[in-house]
This record gives sequence, C-alpha cells and structure tokens, in this order.
Amino acid sequence: MGAGRTRAQQTNANEPPPMKSRATQSGSPWGAAPARLWSVALAAAPLLLAACGSKEHLRQYPQTTFYPTTQYARTTDGLFMLSLILGVLVGAAVLGIMVYFLWRYRYRPGAPEPKQIHGNTRLEVAWTLIPAVILACIAVPTVRAIFNTQPEPPADALTVEVVGKQWWWEFRYPQPNGDTVITANEIHVPVGRTVHLLLKSDNVLHSFWVPQMGGKRDLITNRVNHLIFKPEQTGVYFGQCAEFCGESHSLMRMRMIAHTPQGFQQWLTSEAAPAAEPLPTDSAVALGKQLVTTGPCVACHTIKGTPMAGRTGPSLTHFGRRRTLAAGILDNNAENLRRWLRDPPEMKPGSRMPKLDLGEQQITYIVAYLQSLQ
Repeated sequence: MGAGRTRAQQTNANEPPPMKSRATQSGSPWGAAPARLWSVALAAAPLLLAACGSKEHLRQYPQTTFYPTTQYARTTDGLFMLSLILGVLVGAAVLGIMVYFLWRYRYRPGAPEPKQIHGNTRLEVAWTLIPAVILACIAVPTVRAIFNTQPEPPADALTVEVVGKQWWWEFRYPQPNGDTVITANEIHVPVGRTVHLLLKSDNVLHSFWVPQMGGKRDLITNRVNHLIFKPEQTGVYFGQCAEFCGESHSLMRMRMIAHTPQGFQQWLTSEAAPAAEPLPTDSAVALGKQLVTTGPCVACHTIKGTPMAGRTGPSLTHFGRRRTLAAGILDNNAENLRRWLRDPPEMKPGSRMPKLDLGEQQITYIVAYLQSLQ
C-alpha cells in the first residue's frame, strides 16, 4: 500500500497542477484577459483615429473621408466623429452597467430576491431624459451641418454641370462667350474658389462622391441637384458613383484635379481650343484621324475642330492629356487603349461602346491619333 501511495503521488507530481478558475486567477468572475483587451482597445482607439488622418492612411485609402480638404468635408467628418464618440461612450456605459448588475445580482443559493424597482419614478424619468439629451447633442449639430453644407453659391463661384451617364461622367464648363468646355471623367477645379456643381442624370439614379471634398449627392432624372464646396489643397482626388446604377456601377469612377488658380485658367484655356492637327510628317496619326473622323466613332463622340459632333459618348477633343480612360478604371496609355478598342464590353460589362471590327493595324493608327490629342 505504501508503494501504491508512492506511485500515485509520483504520478500526480508529473501532472500539471489543476487550472484555477478565471475568477480565482483575477479576483473577478470575468477574468483578467477581457479586462486587458478592453484596456488595450480603449488605449488604441485615439491612435487609430489619429492614423485615419495621416498621410500613410491617405496613400493606402485614397477614397478616405478621414482626410477632409474642404470646410464641407470637415463639417461632415466632425459630425461623424461626434456621433462615434457619443456612441462609444453610451455603449461603454450601458455595457458597464449591465456587467455590474450581472455580477451584483448574480444567483446565490439561499440569497433573497433582489429588490424590484418597477414603478420607481426617478429611474423612469432618468432613463427617459438621458437618451433625449444625447439625441439632442446629435440633432442640433446635424441640423446645423445640413444648413452649412447647402449654402447659396457666391456670385463668383465656378459653375460646373455634372451629368451622370451609364457608366461615365460628363463635366461641362459654360463660358462667358457662350461656348461650353466639355470633358469626361476628370473634373478640374481651382483652389480657393467656391465650386458650384449642377448635378443631373440623363438615365438612372447616380450619386456624385469625392470623399475628401464632401458628402454624397444624388443625380436624379428630370431634376437638378446642387453641391457647393471650396477646394483648399491642390492635388488629385479620387471619386466614384455611390448609387447602384447598373452593370458597371462599380467601374464608374472619376478624378477631381484641384489646380492653383493660374493652373486652372491655363487648363481651361487649352481645353477650350480645338484638337491639334496631325503633323504632315506623321502618317500614322493622320491615318488614325481619318479612321476616327470617318468611321463608327463619328456616331457617338465629339472632337472639336473636326466634323465629329456625337453626344452619346465622351468628348475626345483632348483625350491624350487625360490620366485615365474607361471612366477611371485604366491608366491612359497606349497598351490600355489598345485593349479597350479591341473589346470594350470585355473591359467594362454593359459598355454602350460595342466591339468594333478593327484590325490590329487600324487600332495602332487610332491609338496614335487619340494619344496625340493633347
């Protein structure tokens, strides 16, 4: 028996000690690990919010709302942060009270039933007034933000007509001489001057959204909506349609290019000029022009200075200077343009531009001409 006891003791000695309950380890029925996680999360929250406004965040997420560059965008961002902070505080308070009551009034054998509080007037008034006060803290800034983001445009505002297509953007700049500068998928604006967008759709519902410049604003058929903001920093800002509009909704992108006032005026002046004529020595460009201005492109596109006056597709007058093609989904270079001309619906499902019966040599000439339209 003594030997048996010894072997049992040795066996027990080789086994790991029995695990203590979380309550025993931490002095709390909820354990130390969740408490540490909560502490880390609360400590990291300010760092995460700060990171959202950093240059690195902007580089990784160019369509961020956490790096506003207009008063409009700062107003909406501030409203979001207020709602977020109040939501976190209310959530933490409710969770803390719930945990306390679960612990304080947990079941104990032989313990009396907790005191009932129904009919307590003070408590009922408190939990009615406190949510009302919290809602007022959100409602008042919300109403103020609505009025701040929908002001009357000043007399010197730059007016740009924005037309939502399927699936690309048209931007029209009315000029004092009665002419209109038309471009596609790239909207150019000056820094320090109020921009007034007239938002229209000639088909289905769209939504204009450049996150760093401001909030979403719908484009509705047979109605003109307005969006007013003042760019503050030069740069290229990413945007897209934010309302489902068909097969290629997710491929309906755009760029907003904010210039200095002088840079914008130079762009507008050069954009108003007709397309440059091919050099006599450049036969490939000349052949490309002949194919474009006498072929199927005539039915849908416009090139100022040529007989082309189609309105279905984007204006191609200065196509070569644009950063992207196919509504922002491809960089504007010769290889991507070749791919697009071979089979547009393959690149962009539902594209209104059909597959053209073009040979590789014809595509080469057309690419040379379109790339020359600076």
